[in-house]
Amino acid sequence: MAINHITGGQELLCVNTEKVYDWVLNEATFDLNIDGLELPINTVTGAQLECDDIDLDTVTCEVIPAEEDSIVVLDREDQVFIIDGEEVTLQVVNIRKSFDVIVYAQLIPELGGGSIEIGAVTFSRCEQVILCAPEGTDINVSYTDLNCFVCSVNCDTGTTTEIDELNLAITVRICQSIQSTHEVTIELEADFCQPRDMLPVPPCPSPTIPAQCPVIFPNGEPEISKKKKKHVPSKKKSFGVMNTEQQPVEETPHIVQETNEITAVEEEPQEQTNQELVLNEEPLNEATHSEDPTNEEATETKGEE
Repeated sequence: MAINHITGGQELLCVNTEKVYDWVLNEATFDLNIDGLELPINTVTGAQLECDDIDLDTVTCEVIPAEEDSIVVLDREDQVFIIDGEEVTLQVVNIRKSFDVIVYAQLIPELGGGSIEIGAVTFSRCEQVILCAPEGTDINVSYTDLNCFVCSVNCDTGTTTEIDELNLAITVRICQSIQSTHEVTIELEADFCQPRDMLPVPPCPSPTIPAQCPVIFPNGEPEISKKKKKHVPSKKKSFGVMNTEQQPVEETPHIVQETNEITAVEEEPQEQTNQELVLNEEPLNEATHSEDPTNEEATETKGEE
């Protein structure tokens, strides 16, 4: 649904708001000494805790603004300053800030360990700041950072009728925003704001399953083919055949050109050649001996020529 401006466009408006007269950011660090903080009763056993029951190296602290009167403006005093060659009347504002510091410690392993709250202490610190804050303006203080750490700690052992006590030195660091404000009614020309469109709610995702492997399951066992090794004939056998065939072939064309009688002689080496081919299928030694008769026949043939 498209949102359109209210008919009439811009109008002259009167608005109640707060005007900021001055605004500063201030950082402060101060030390706090806490003496005589009595150890509490163990909430698990119900026995009074003593110095040996806690690990002094694990003592920590937490600082928070006090629940009541955390910020109090004590007074403000006008004071004239020369800024950029001009006289300006500003106010020196005295502020009191109250905090609660909570101390924690770890029990020894024999008592089960765990963190317990030793006690809480409320303290106040005063601060002076120069602002443009004439009478009638409000002083607003907000903390952007507020923390503390234990600088030193020791435990005093009491008597049988006294309770053991912790003595601590704590450092507190605060980062704060301080403004002087006053409620005003201002006049301005502006458009009325309109609501935005609703964002669609994304649908639920569809269920998905992991990818399957139908090649191997559930279609059955796959057929795995293996390549057969090719047979390579022996080089020695092929060499014997070549010698037997080449000797008659070289003489045959020359003999055929002379007489018909020699043609009959030509047929005899062919028969011998066939016999020798059969011999080549037997062991290599027999094929080797078959070459001798062939050479003798070739000699007789030359004699007839």
